[in-house]
Amino acid sequence: MKKIWVIVSVILANVFWGITFVIFKYANESFDPVAIIFTRLLISIPFLFAFAFITGRMMRFRKGDFKWFLLMSLFEPFIYFFGESFGLSMVSSTVAAIIISTIPLFVPIVAFFILNERLSVTNIAGLLISFAGVIMVVMASEGRLAGNIRGIMLMFLAVFGAVGYTIIAKRLLDHYNGIFITAWQSTLGFLFITPIFLTLELPTIDFAAVKASSIWALLYLGVFGSGICFILFTTGIRELGASKANVYANLVPVVAAIVSFFVLKEAMPAMKIIGIMVVLSGLLLSQRSSTMQRTNARKWRNWISMPRV
Repeated sequence: MKKIWVIVSVILANVFWGITFVIFKYANESFDPVAIIFTRLLISIPFLFAFAFITGRMMRFRKGDFKWFLLMSLFEPFIYFFGESFGLSMVSSTVAAIIISTIPLFVPIVAFFILNERLSVTNIAGLLISFAGVIMVVMASEGRLAGNIRGIMLMFLAVFGAVGYTIIAKRLLDHYNGIFITAWQSTLGFLFITPIFLTLELPTIDFAAVKASSIWALLYLGVFGSGICFILFTTGIRELGASKANVYANLVPVVAAIVSFFVLKEAMPAMKIIGIMVVLSGLLLSQRSSTMQRTNARKWRNWISMPRV
C-alpha cells in the first residue's frame, strides 16, 4: 500500500508540473515574466527550507563551494526562468513543455565535451529522435512555425540555463543533498532577480487591474510548481529510486498538451500529436541508456531528468 501512495505522489507531482505551463498563461494576464519569477520564488523558498529542516536535510557549506552555488543559481533559476517565462509569453504551453522536456538529452552531449563523460549511441539516437519530434511540434500544419521564433529561442535559452546548472551541480551532488541544493539555488536566484523586479517591473504593475485568476495562478506556481511538487517528487526518488521515479517525468509534456487543448483551446493537429510521441520515444530511449552507466555517473544523470523547480 505504501508503494502505491508513493507512485501516486510521483504521478501527482508530474501532473501538477505539467499544469504549470498552462497556469503561467493566467499569471501572465496581469503580470510580466519578471514579476512572475520573483513571486514564484518568494512563495516557494519557505516551503523548501521548511521541508529541509523537518526532514533533517539542512547542511553546512563546505569551504570554497559557495561560489559554485552562486554560479549554479545564475544558470538556474535566473537564466532558466528568464528564458522559460519570457518564452512562455510568446509560444504555446505545449511547445514550451516539449522544448523543456529535451533538457535530459542535451546534458550528456555537453558533458561529453566538458567533463569527458561517456556518450553512448543511445544518447545520440535519443537526441536525434526527440529533436525531430520537437521540429514536428513547433511546425504548424502549413509548414510555418507554431509560435514566435523569439519565444522558441528563449525556450532554448532556458534549456541552456538548465544544462549549465546541471554541469555545475555534478560537482556538488557528491557532498550535498538535492533539497538543500534546490533551496539555496532558489534563494540565490531570488537575490539575482529582486533588483530587476524592484527597479523595472514593480513600478509598472497596475494593481487595480490585476485579475483574481492571476493571483491564484501565482500561488499555484509558487506553492505547487516550485514547492509541494518538488517535495512529492523527492519522496518518490527516496522510495522508488531515481531511475524509476524519473520515468514519470515524461508525463509533464503530455499533461501540458492535454490541459492546453481543453483549457486554453490550443489546436492539436495530427503532426503535433505525433511529434509529442516522437519526443517521448527519444526521451525514453535516452533514459534507458542511463541505467547502463557507471554508478558514480548514475546519481547526477538521474538528477538531470527531474522536472525544473
